[in-house]
Amino acid sequence: MTRRTLGRNASLATAAAVVAHTIWTSAAPALTYPLYASQWHLTPFETTAIFAIYPVFVVVVLVVFGNLSDYIGRRETMMLGLVASALGSFIFSVAPGIGWIYVGRAFMGIGVGLAAGPSAAAVVEFSAPRRAAQAGSVTAAAQAIGMTAAALVGGALIQYAPLPTRLNFIVLTFVLLVLLAVTSRLPNYTSSRAAGKWHPRVPAIPNGFFSTFVTATAAVTASYVLGAMTLSLGAQVARDVIASVNALVNGGTIALFAVFSALVTVPARRMQTSRVLQMGIVIAIVSSALLAAAAVLHSLLLYTIAQAGSGMAYSLLLLGGLSLITAHAPVTHRGATLSALFLIAYLGQAVVALSLGKIATSSGLAAAVEVGVVTVATLAVVTLLLDTVRRREASARQARAHR
Repeated sequence: MTRRTLGRNASLATAAAVVAHTIWTSAAPALTYPLYASQWHLTPFETTAIFAIYPVFVVVVLVVFGNLSDYIGRRETMMLGLVASALGSFIFSVAPGIGWIYVGRAFMGIGVGLAAGPSAAAVVEFSAPRRAAQAGSVTAAAQAIGMTAAALVGGALIQYAPLPTRLNFIVLTFVLLVLLAVTSRLPNYTSSRAAGKWHPRVPAIPNGFFSTFVTATAAVTASYVLGAMTLSLGAQVARDVIASVNALVNGGTIALFAVFSALVTVPARRMQTSRVLQMGIVIAIVSSALLAAAAVLHSLLLYTIAQAGSGMAYSLLLLGGLSLITAHAPVTHRGATLSALFLIAYLGQAVVALSLGKIATSSGLAAAVEVGVVTVATLAVVTLLLDTVRRREASARQARAHR
């Protein structure tokens, strides 16, 4: 009996779900960090290392397999990623100690490294022809949904269900296996495949695309650093600021980041990419400063505003960066180009997470947040400068073309 293939709309929803899994898998352990720290007597550096191992392995996979989906197909590569993510989540669900957690986190990184670029490319390719330009907002919204699910589902299970350090991952493993089965029914178009046989190669940038790529990468890296601050330190900041040990309440503060991240994609879809980036830059700087103030003053109001603003900035910067790639990258190099972008963004995320954990251990949580704020502000300003250069170069090319 032949396997039934999904239609375009169902395929788009499935590709978006694979995108969502990359963030859900990334964020799933965030609310268990305080539990691990208490159970195994971990320092802030050791708990942020749990987060940081993940992007390190994402980067390794992207270096070796970044262009894989351009050769074997989006579906097969996403399925490989989902298998690795499910294995990592399962290891979390049975882990007897911190060593197992690190191994499980490595498998999660492998899974996301394999799936991130192909799923983002598949969202573009399964979009209706006249709606392909909105693929960036679909990807951003899917990531927001993934973070919301991680925060609220994880928070509820940790707080009110048995096995607080395990059931969250049992549920995630089941979800990933179901998604794997659905993904196996995606059509595997050949029009987006590159010619020749695949071989390991560092993701490359198409000729004439450097300025656009660098701008997009700076924007997405800034958004991922914002995400790292929320996911690696968010639960600990929430616990200190709100003085709550309730995992669902603390998860709700992280979910606030994700909810506003999703909401802002609606008006952003109708805006020019440069305007989206400019708004994201301004909001990122302001909200990061408010987060630093909240950590120092222990202000719930400032913390709430900062989380909402950070969520909006995350989505705007991510959407702006991905929209640049969607609009300009050649289709046969789209998977490799997106993988190159995610490689740099995840590497930046790993470095920042480990650095903040080290600073939190040696100098306190407030100091770590302050360094994170400076890092985000610097990346935001760099993104603004790069986008200005990119637009001037584009205007110069258009002027030459009309001569």
